Amino acid sequence: MTDELSQRAERLSRELDAAFRNRADLYRLFYAELEAEFGAAKAEAVMVRAVERRGREVAEAAFAGFGPNDARAIGEAFLSVSPDDGRMYPTDVLRSETSIEFKVKRCPLKDAWVEAGVGDEKLATLCRIAGAFDRGLFEATGVQFANVTWTPGHGDGCCHIRLADREAAAGA
Repeated sequence: MTDELSQRAERLSRELDAAFRNRADLYRLFYAELEAEFGAAKAEAVMVRAVERRGREVAEAAFAGFGPNDARAIGEAFLSVSPDDGRMYPTDVLRSETSIEFKVKRCPLKDAWVEAGVGDEKLATLCRIAGAFDRGLFEATGVQFANVTWTPGHGDGCCHIRLADREAAAGA
């Protein structure tokens, strides 16, 4: 990456770092309240909409100055959200001139929910909700975004993310 892109990615990673802090407890508690009030089916729908909207709001602030052809810088910033502090565990990063693709093998959100004793069914629901935040976040950037899988529990295949420049994706 150029120095300018590196600087933009560094600024963006700081913005994203704040957005990702303490999501596990907030999601779990918010969902529990909604479930008690509306029932499970409606609670999930309401929360997915709210969390997608929050992702878009974060993106509007964090991605200011980034365009639909800044996929590499956005992806690098996302990857640099403190994997050393245990919030993300990226592996298998594939970079090209117009895209970046990576898997997150273990999700710290899921780790926190498992430690809190969340059962498999609710864990799957919370994973769908967490995926909604990422969808809202990346769709708001204007880059092409694919979140291929979110699976409950630990292990491989937690999340697969591909970010590609919009114009390059259209020309492919």
